[in-house]
Amino acid sequence: MEESPKQNNLSTPAAIVVAGVFVAGAIYLAAGPANSVERQQPQVTEQQESGDLEQMTPVTAEDHVRGNLHAPIKIVEYSDMECPFCKRFHSTMQQVMDGYGKSGQVAWIYRHFPLDSLHPVKARAEAVASECANELGGNDAFWKFTDRFFEVTPSNNQTDIDAVLPQIAQEIGLDKSQFATCLTSGKYDEHVQNDLDNAIATGGNGTPWSIVVTESGKKYPLSGAQPYEAVKQLIELALSEQ
Repeated sequence: MEESPKQNNLSTPAAIVVAGVFVAGAIYLAAGPANSVERQQPQVTEQQESGDLEQMTPVTAEDHVRGNLHAPIKIVEYSDMECPFCKRFHSTMQQVMDGYGKSGQVAWIYRHFPLDSLHPVKARAEAVASECANELGGNDAFWKFTDRFFEVTPSNNQTDIDAVLPQIAQEIGLDKSQFATCLTSGKYDEHVQNDLDNAIATGGNGTPWSIVVTESGKKYPLSGAQPYEAVKQLIELALSEQ
């Protein structure tokens, strides 16, 4: 997990915590350094995550939704496209959707959380580029762009965005001229900032930061690049609450 400079300006991996309030308190998946996260197992604790999950902007058809908008479980992810842990978690969420999205049980909602002190300029530009893909090609193009971006880029400010962004746009069938105009228009700057502000308001202090929302409206924090088995267990517990 990459911590927001609001809490820590270092880019080294921090402790990763996945939380969900289920039975008597909160279920936390506490992880150590990133290279050991996949060995962690869920445990029960009374500790609460800071922030107010109820501040989360409601999910609507205007969001970037993969799967059934009316799925009983929604996972709202706030992501930084330059974050290596987001890159890892993107693959995990693709696996989640293979297992739960096709049956209509889980929807994946993608929102932006660029960490400017860690990834200046590029993370915001990439977030805007994904919005431009959405404008020119709809929700399907947004997801194609985002999937391809995480697939081919190395993270941590090593991407030549002047070359890569239009290249991906062309690959997925978007008009390069219209895409270039959109990138420099500034029309999506406020949207990206609003996503970032909402991530912080809900308790996000690093990326990826996600919130699991049940059909009844309960919200459980999911913090860091947790492995598939950990996310699966959280989903199963949320489904059992329905």
